Amino acid sequence: MRASLSTPPAIPAGTLAAGPQPTIPAPGGLLLRPWEPPDAPVFLSAYQDPEIQHWHTRQPASEDQVREWFEQYCQAWAQETGASWAVTRGGGEVLGRIALGGMNLDDGVAGCAYWVLPAARGAGVASRALTALSGWALGEAGFHRLYLDHSTRNLASCRVAVKAGFLLEGTKRSDAVHSDGRHDMHLHARIRGDERLA
Repeated sequence: MRASLSTPPAIPAGTLAAGPQPTIPAPGGLLLRPWEPPDAPVFLSAYQDPEIQHWHTRQPASEDQVREWFEQYCQAWAQETGASWAVTRGGGEVLGRIALGGMNLDDGVAGCAYWVLPAARGAGVASRALTALSGWALGEAGFHRLYLDHSTRNLASCRVAVKAGFLLEGTKRSDAVHSDGRHDMHLHARIRGDERLA
């Protein structure tokens, strides 16, 4: 049984799951859409990339496992715990992934994560997708704070975060394990109203 809150929830339970996971347009012809079973091969191929392997320790082993992950993404949306989108060119070609995790509807807080396929890097895909997702999450969806973390050695991810308006808040020492051992992690966040600071 859920404990009662002394303050109203930022997002009432059932608000997000009342409708389907949205598609979100982003500048430059990008469209964030839910993953579909035919996306499994390209999703699996992403995790053959050395950069993605290095920064993401949880990796699928087969297309069947990818499709299981897709089903888990659907369940997460229904349970209002997370959401994952394919970053696509106009809804077709998959360029990357972006996700919200650890959704806390009571406090209106969620974490962000992303990767981009090698062929799509260097064109601002991740920052445009993160900016669009943030606009939806901090606006229509009703979140108040979004955060993300990345290794202090992952300079590309840091540039994406800053470009999308996520301010650097600090360093979490020895916070995460990557393929080459423990890393310090930068913590970034964007809160509702930060766009007024730009």
